[in-house]
Amino acid sequence: MTFLDVRDLHVHFPTDDGVVKAVDGLSFTVHRGRTLGIVGESGSGKSVTSLSVMGLHRRSAVRLSGEVLLDGTELLHADPEEVRRLRGRTMAMIFQDPLSAMHPLYTVGRQIVEAYRVHNPVSRKAARAHAIDLLARVGIPHPAKRVDDYPHQFSGGMRQRAMIAMALANDPQLLIADEPTTALDVTVQAQILDLIRDLQEEFHTAVVLITHDLGVVAEIADDILVMYAGRAVEYGAAETVFRKPEHPYTWGLLGSMPRLDRAVRDRLQPIKGTPPSLIRVPPGCAFHPRCPYNGRGGIPCATEVPSGTIACHLPHPERVRLAPTL
Repeated sequence: MTFLDVRDLHVHFPTDDGVVKAVDGLSFTVHRGRTLGIVGESGSGKSVTSLSVMGLHRRSAVRLSGEVLLDGTELLHADPEEVRRLRGRTMAMIFQDPLSAMHPLYTVGRQIVEAYRVHNPVSRKAARAHAIDLLARVGIPHPAKRVDDYPHQFSGGMRQRAMIAMALANDPQLLIADEPTTALDVTVQAQILDLIRDLQEEFHTAVVLITHDLGVVAEIADDILVMYAGRAVEYGAAETVFRKPEHPYTWGLLGSMPRLDRAVRDRLQPIKGTPPSLIRVPPGCAFHPRCPYNGRGGIPCATEVPSGTIACHLPHPERVRLAPTL
């Protein structure tokens, strides 16, 4: 059952140099109990997408159009107060940097208590007990003591766990995780991913995982949305996209990733060039200046393929013939 349905989302921002087309016609769905991984290089529009779903770009965007349906409720043009009531209860977000996302002058416990009491008419004592229980659930040692610590007294991995505890305070049905494992060592990364997976199974939560780390996506995602210059270039089931990708940009991303399941034969091949400016996006296919196949023409429309949907000027038989061995 579809829980989050994003249709033709556009988010543009005004700047002194021009309009930034951060998201430019994006569509995707997320089902209950499933995880959608959104991947792409920095500046592709991943985080802007998540913040728009949460209703955090209304005042700053010069253009905000399309539809964002959360369990059938349209959010993009809904009353801000209604969106605020849903934020934290029905949908929640794990931000990329918990040290800057959490208030440095309030204890971790107080911030979790506030997130819980905003949506539940309970006493401060009951909310504090709930906060301690949440910290224990996400693996914080000695939670009854650490609940009174400040964010700077937590390590990076513990701060991320505390941020997850805050996001889960009201058992949300949609959880958006924006780079939840950035700057964490590999062992802590695995623990955080296991935690998100376990909590998803417990609450049957729909999860949107935003990252540039394809290893993280391979570990946890059911479906993958590959973004480039504010648009979706490939979208489908994770296993199919990893095994039989069809877009040249996806080939480049996978080809630049080290593999541990096979012998090293050649050097990694980075994608040539740099991502385009979202103020001056190349005409037609935004990837064509970096594409070895020079797929010029108009903006490619998303078409159905065996792996899902893809936006590319190369015809399907040609993509199958050119696909590298990954």
